[in-house]
Amino acid sequence: MTLKPQPADVFVDRHNGPDEAAVTEMLRAIGVESLDQLIDETVPAAIRLQKPLDLPAALTERAFLAKFAQIAGQNKLYKNYIGLGYYPTQLPPVIQRNILENPGWYTAYTPYQAEIAQGRLEALINYQTMVMELTGLEIANASLLDEGTAAAEVLHMFHSQTKKKNAHKFFVSEQVLPQTIDVVRTRATPLGIELVVGDHRTADLADEALFGALLQYPAADGAVYDYTDFISKAHESGLLVAVAADLLALTLLTPPGEMGADACVGNSQRFGVPMGYGGPHAGFFATKDQFKRVIPGRIIGQSIDAAGNKAYRMALQTREQHIRREKATSNICTAQVLLSVLAGMYAVYHGPQRVRQFAVNAHALTQLLAQELAALGLEQQNEFFFDTLTLKLESEELQTAIRQEAEAAGINFRYFSQEGTARVGIALNQNTEAEDVADIVRVFAKVLGKSFDKTLILPTETELNWSEALVRQSAYLTHPVFNTHHSETEMLRYMKQLENKDLSLAHSMIPLGSCTMKLNATAEMIPVTWPEIGGLHPFAPREQAKGYTQIFNDLEQWLCEVTGFAAVSLQPNSGAQGEYAGLLAIRDYHEAQGNGHRNVALIPASAHGTNPASAVMAGMQVVVVKSTEDGNIDVQDLKDKAAKYADTLSCLMVTYPSTHGVYEETIIDICQTIHQHGGRVYMDGANMNAQVGLTSPATIGADVCHLNLHKTFCIPHGGGGPGVGPIGVVADLAPYLPGHVVVDAEGRTAGAVSSAPWGSASILPISYAYISMMGGEGLTQATRIAILNANYLKAKLESHYPVLYAGANGRCAHEMILDCRQFKKAGIEVEDIAKRLMDYGFHAPTVSFPVAGTLMVEPTESESKEELDRFVEAMVKIREEIREVEEGRADAKDNVLKHAPHTAATVLVHDWTRPYSREQAVYPTDYARAYKFWPAVSRVDSAYGDRNLICSCTSTEDYADEPEQLVQADKGPSY
Repeated sequence: MTLKPQPADVFVDRHNGPDEAAVTEMLRAIGVESLDQLIDETVPAAIRLQKPLDLPAALTERAFLAKFAQIAGQNKLYKNYIGLGYYPTQLPPVIQRNILENPGWYTAYTPYQAEIAQGRLEALINYQTMVMELTGLEIANASLLDEGTAAAEVLHMFHSQTKKKNAHKFFVSEQVLPQTIDVVRTRATPLGIELVVGDHRTADLADEALFGALLQYPAADGAVYDYTDFISKAHESGLLVAVAADLLALTLLTPPGEMGADACVGNSQRFGVPMGYGGPHAGFFATKDQFKRVIPGRIIGQSIDAAGNKAYRMALQTREQHIRREKATSNICTAQVLLSVLAGMYAVYHGPQRVRQFAVNAHALTQLLAQELAALGLEQQNEFFFDTLTLKLESEELQTAIRQEAEAAGINFRYFSQEGTARVGIALNQNTEAEDVADIVRVFAKVLGKSFDKTLILPTETELNWSEALVRQSAYLTHPVFNTHHSETEMLRYMKQLENKDLSLAHSMIPLGSCTMKLNATAEMIPVTWPEIGGLHPFAPREQAKGYTQIFNDLEQWLCEVTGFAAVSLQPNSGAQGEYAGLLAIRDYHEAQGNGHRNVALIPASAHGTNPASAVMAGMQVVVVKSTEDGNIDVQDLKDKAAKYADTLSCLMVTYPSTHGVYEETIIDICQTIHQHGGRVYMDGANMNAQVGLTSPATIGADVCHLNLHKTFCIPHGGGGPGVGPIGVVADLAPYLPGHVVVDAEGRTAGAVSSAPWGSASILPISYAYISMMGGEGLTQATRIAILNANYLKAKLESHYPVLYAGANGRCAHEMILDCRQFKKAGIEVEDIAKRLMDYGFHAPTVSFPVAGTLMVEPTESESKEELDRFVEAMVKIREEIREVEEGRADAKDNVLKHAPHTAATVLVHDWTRPYSREQAVYPTDYARAYKFWPAVSRVDSAYGDRNLICSCTSTEDYADEPEQLVQADKGPSY
């Protein structure tokens, strides 16, 4: 017998759901002979790649992890005392294992379907409560991308809300973190807002052109100032004031809200989240109640369900970009859910006493360090400080000598100049021990030629020498949730209880069109929690991050190959940030060519809602291009408008394949038209899962695109964040990719769009792993299978639900739109179908986007034929339930769809009075009977929650009180 040795564990077979036999059956159902035939009938020949992707050969999981360990091992783990918003911290192992490393948490989708997301929603309302109480403000959102972008959002909000006519200046303290100033300046410039950077102690607040101010607390150099008088004077001059604050410091310092601040922003990284060379981290944003309807980002609120029980959901959703487009104040791409959950759980686990103790210990050790350095004759400049000291040095030569000695000892400080004099910054943290302080002192003693042989210990007592106005008197973290789960057993059970309320990819497919909920393989996730990945400060010397440098260089090269572009920036830390950065590159290019007047962005009517919003943020005027009846871009209308605005045309924003799930045959003609009139083409990369290996943005004629690494390249959604949205560009746009004020990113001089130079660096290994283990052939096969799975669903469902759009040969791309609008005649809304799917154990497809009253379905390549068939069974049965209503066999209002989803409590009532059986309600299929997922609450009443806005933890007694009555928000489509 002849044996044929070959690799037995090929990763592509783990990633793609259907095996060879299943593929054959699916092709038969579609009506084609081969997968090649299906692809030829789906993807226009004119845009097909002429050669395979040139990527390294695919690795097995074992081989990849061994290789990546060598790469990560090049990173050097020094003790980091750099500060500037990033600090070593400790994520409690019980949280790391049961949330960060748990697919039940990291594979879930944004909680638009609240009934199957109550766990995450509760975790997020814990986070909001933590932020509100620590900052002393009345409302907080459920996180933003980072501190810099949160500060940029303050700029936007204050500018929109100022009562001062023609005000166009924004004061920023020179002691705001430098990367924050960089991001805020980037955001301000396209809007015509001028930053006034200076000393808050001498600022002229009477300038009528000023509309707001931003302060840092503690300051970048560690100084602690009482901002009460500044804020009062600013208010007298009609300014709104924001404070960027350190959450840990706020356990001891008077909160900004009590000083009168209108908003407080910052980064919750200190609450247990690894530095990760810059991210991802959850930025926070808190403000006064008067701004609750214009606050950026998601807000989690409390409401009631159909049974009158307390239930959480995302509040005031009509602010979001898929509804209000360029007029939105909220964005689905600007939250960091998984990271805010981690930070909130840190507060839950430690409680107010232990969180405060971390701050007390850090401050006490900083006082000890200040005393020992003073004994060496060094001058410390901060009168009041929390955990950061700044030393004035005699010369730059002394600064250099300190740096050499410190780095030889494996220690990083901050080195900078202030007022023309060399400085060293030393920022301690909650991980610092007394022996670490001794190591720091030894560095300075050795450089100064002095002896230091003390053994230091944590002081048993220390005096807080701040002025009385700076010392916090108010309580925080008072809710029982922060005072109950302090043993590991209790914490473990609490997190598990929340996890059990949420549906994730661990339960079933999440068939969301446009959102690509594919496999996040365990082998891809493993390196994320390695110390060599999480332990680096983003501003550490580049020579300490050689492993990261290799990751960046390889990943940029691979993404260039996939897109056909000349250069890639990894800095944007969400899809929306990628859009924004891409548009800025186009804007800056036009200005460099002397065409700064080119500011018109053509955007198809079918585009993602983020597109027009990003264009407005980039200072552009949006002109909408019509769609034809078959859903494609109206080419004639595009040509007419390109000609009309030829002198001012900046760009076209286009999604490909289209948001309707179709490869438009005219795409090359469309791109050429824009180029002929002097514009550039921005391609939204949301649908790259249908391009990789078959076509590319450069091939269709695009000049720039963003890539959602949290979609096509397998970074998990994390319940609505993290994400990464790098951009690729053609050669002449490369000089306009984002730069960074602190770390030189390949010599780029453009402003930063994120706080860290490489954005959410610590999750880039996920995409690195995916590409490494798939290889070029595997990536291409994934695209082919994604198209196969979608067309299989189309073939199985189109006799039950009309498929709204299709390509020239009747094929869809990787997603399709099921038209449910005809059911309205029977009183059945698309929302009813979405809620009924929960009873079958599924998350709904994308609801009412891009067309109201429809479902956009994307199965991804990772789902097996068996799972697709189970989804088909559910959809067909639901169609029969709708038919019962249409034919009068079921009541139009009292039916299984209108009451969906059904909870265990719903069907366990003694007297069941509904006209359908309990079994039909909760066990509609054999699979549901065997593997039941129970929704935690009945259908949530979002309108009630918007009228009675409650956005923090409440007790049962509090909830019984009549809450503040608000104007009911317009009810937008569920998404």
